[in-house]
Amino acid sequence: MEVKYEKVAKGLATFQRASYARSIWQLANTLIPYLLLWVLAYFALGYSYWLALPVLVLASGFTIRTFIIFHDCGHQSFFPTRKANDFWGTITGVLTFTPYYYWHANHARHHATSSNLDKRGEGDVWMMTVQEYEAASPKDKLKYRLYRNPLIMFLLGPLFMTLITHRIVRRKASRKEKVSVYGTNLGILAVGVIASLIMGWKTYLVIQFSILYIALILGIWLFYVQHQFEDVYWSRTNSWNFITASLEGGSFYKLPAVLRWFTGSIGYHHVHHLNPRIPNYNLAKCHDHFPELNSIRPVNLFSSLKALNYRLLDEETGRMVGFGEAKKLHESRMQRIRQAVNQ
Repeated sequence: MEVKYEKVAKGLATFQRASYARSIWQLANTLIPYLLLWVLAYFALGYSYWLALPVLVLASGFTIRTFIIFHDCGHQSFFPTRKANDFWGTITGVLTFTPYYYWHANHARHHATSSNLDKRGEGDVWMMTVQEYEAASPKDKLKYRLYRNPLIMFLLGPLFMTLITHRIVRRKASRKEKVSVYGTNLGILAVGVIASLIMGWKTYLVIQFSILYIALILGIWLFYVQHQFEDVYWSRTNSWNFITASLEGGSFYKLPAVLRWFTGSIGYHHVHHLNPRIPNYNLAKCHDHFPELNSIRPVNLFSSLKALNYRLLDEETGRMVGFGEAKKLHESRMQRIRQAVNQ
């Protein structure tokens, strides 16, 4: 794999050039509609929440697009200069309730350790292997099953992330990361106070919570699908390879054009992991430029739903499996071991 895609990896630098014009245009076509939808939601809410709901859902789409800008700024890929990236990363971080430097430090560790079985736990989804799960205590099995339950992950997960993960600083965080969390919290509070004075605190909370909660559900789903598919690459440190981890450990989530626009082409996640310095508006062009990438099997909206059944990694076959299949695999292997011992 690494030999086959060596040419691709070297050629990606051409697409990592950020453009002020394209970045400013993306900021404009994201933040201006987002603010206008807030105004529209305010007036619609005066009649009925159900009348406002379609507006809130649409605004959540622009929130996801805002987060992609935030994400690119963290990779220093959105603007040509660090100053511009850090400024707009901080602003969009307040809008998405995510501390810029704190989040990026954790996300950088995710990129450095992605698909490495010996370095799990850095900005990824908790994943056990079949062998680890079978060897775990009943308490740990229950904790893992609860964590991987879709209702908990996608409905309670957003609340945990918003109220705890991004609001409270880890002990080992650097001073810069701590300031990022506290500064973002103050920024959120300031925006909330100003908005409450304009529209009333109840109206503000209803609009803000609805938009953010919907966006987080969709955002967590996107991140989940990016690294949870049947033949996803995982390896131990001694055989881990960065190029393989990028192209086979990150999915090619082939979304319809409209959804691709709202998600900032993050579905080209394999390309993004191979070179995080490529701005989102160049990812599709980059993917299409290299014929070698056509061999990457895409995941579409329908097939991505299968990811809900993938709970454990079977190291022996290199496949993600569900709890039921994992149990059968374990029993089958234990039976083979018993037969071998009895012979």
